[in-house]
Amino acid sequence: MEFMLSGAAACAACLFTNPLEVVKTRMQLQGELKTRGSYQVYYRNVFHAFYTIAKVDGLAGLQKGLAPGLVYQFLMNGVRLGSFAIIESSGHIHTEGRVSAVKTTLAGAVAGVVGAVMGSPVYLVKTHLQSQSTSSIAVGHQHKHQGMIHALAGIYRQHGILGLWRGSSAAIPRVSVGSAAQLSTFSSAKELVLDLQVFPKDSWFVALTAGMISSVVVVIAMTPFDVVSTRLYNQPVDHLGKGQLYKGFTDCFSRTLKKEGLMGLYKGLGASYFRIGPHTILSLFFWDELRKMYQRQQLR
Repeated sequence: MEFMLSGAAACAACLFTNPLEVVKTRMQLQGELKTRGSYQVYYRNVFHAFYTIAKVDGLAGLQKGLAPGLVYQFLMNGVRLGSFAIIESSGHIHTEGRVSAVKTTLAGAVAGVVGAVMGSPVYLVKTHLQSQSTSSIAVGHQHKHQGMIHALAGIYRQHGILGLWRGSSAAIPRVSVGSAAQLSTFSSAKELVLDLQVFPKDSWFVALTAGMISSVVVVIAMTPFDVVSTRLYNQPVDHLGKGQLYKGFTDCFSRTLKKEGLMGLYKGLGASYFRIGPHTILSLFFWDELRKMYQRQQLR
């Protein structure tokens, strides 16, 4: 039940934040491996990107990749949050009755790695679909998928089962760092809010406030890994399934840093917060509330 509740919470958040994921993906791919000023800027900022995509690709363009996005959220966050909930309820993240920062960080990272490996194939397809656009505003390599099933079948047909896990070398550090930052700060922030007695113990404001604090830490820690992950997943591959732009995580990280500078690793930071921030707040809020509802139901 912990896995089901966690997956449902993440899917509910995804319905609201998927357009921001599309914007974030496009901004992270814009000017890939090019120095500042040497490429055409189609998306000046988050709001301009929203307007441009809606104008050229239509409103439906802002919900590209929604199907694999929902599947990914259910798989990845169902496993990640569900695993963490079991670890938490077993008392493994506490030391002398208090939340341990080290234990929650480690538990969050382990849960994140398991979730990342499980959800990698659909994240690959989601990235491909969200980068696809009309040629006049296209950024990054353009894949020609017609949908999630078509993409999964095509990748499997061309590159076999391992082809579906291409790019997972970036997904594992991305999700483990993000998960460790998210779950450790959420648990600590929730405990702090309860200690300060700002809100009643069962108030939904407790989870909401903790989620808002957690979201800031997550975006700062995760964005460089997110940029690398997006680029590795989206890069073109040869007939053997090897990337034509990057050899792997370290190569992508170093080449992006060398060519685009530190800000290249923080491309789309605004879009990242507008997407990851609300998603973190909503998913953690829904997760906490659904768990409380389920626990109350069990006591009846």
